[in-house]
Amino acid sequence: MKLQTLAAFLGIEADTTEHREKWLSGIGGFIGILVVAWASSKVLTGHALPYLVASMGASAVLVFAAPHGKFSQPWSVCGGHVISALIGVACARWVPHVPTAGALAVGLTIIAMHYLRCIHPPSGGTALVAVLGGPQIQALGFGYAVMPVGLNVSVLLLAALLLNYPFAWRRYPLHLHRHLLPPRQEAVPETALNSRDLEYALKHIGSQVDVTAEELEHIYRLAEQHAQRDHLSVTSIRLGHYYSNGKYGAEWSVRQVVDQGPDHTADGLLIFKGVAGAERRSTGTCTRQDFARWAKYEVYLNENSWQRVNP
Repeated sequence: MKLQTLAAFLGIEADTTEHREKWLSGIGGFIGILVVAWASSKVLTGHALPYLVASMGASAVLVFAAPHGKFSQPWSVCGGHVISALIGVACARWVPHVPTAGALAVGLTIIAMHYLRCIHPPSGGTALVAVLGGPQIQALGFGYAVMPVGLNVSVLLLAALLLNYPFAWRRYPLHLHRHLLPPRQEAVPETALNSRDLEYALKHIGSQVDVTAEELEHIYRLAEQHAQRDHLSVTSIRLGHYYSNGKYGAEWSVRQVVDQGPDHTADGLLIFKGVAGAERRSTGTCTRQDFARWAKYEVYLNENSWQRVNP
């Protein structure tokens, strides 16, 4: 099995995170949990209560390592933990078989979070703690959802907001970050996707994806800008010159512009012929804009090989 195939099977993706981001995430998680433990212990001094729920560690990973993720947003964190705590307590009280109670608590928590739109993976741990936490946790009853779970969540969310705020690209929650982004200045083609299109796509995937429609639109715009920069401009296309689509293998091809209309704008027509590669001995007509989208760069024939023209 090739390494790339194995990596794809295991879900190992290319690392695109900067070192700065990795360290900020780790330091944020360290300070966040430290603050939660300190604040909760102060509030619960004198009470025979655990001051920190273990699942908060997993929540800290999300709010500091992926502060703009769909599962990291305040309603997901708060709603997920509180709902799971309530369900866990109910299962612990009314299902006598402990393994069954724990499994049922997690399953019902997942269903409830789906319907309440607050999926937060660490909440499964909160539900299990309610069942397996022993007499000390079970003695709290439904108050477990308030102390310590509600308190832990409130302090963690406040810490995430304050610790991420100094870094404009990390500001939490996503709503605050989105409004601080500069307005887009680039011209958007009429056929470009919009947020409604992306919401439709996310809805019809059929499973949860940890990305919001706004994030997906931002990713799409960045990719679109990169694609536009990586292709020729309409004004650089000249009669008689040769251009390549820059692809590899069987898809590579070279076209020559053999004729053009009087309109040299994006909507102006031109005629081309394929001179090498997949489109050899073919001809076609398209607008200058469509040709610019196809062409990656200009080329010239150097003896028996096509060479890229330096910008």
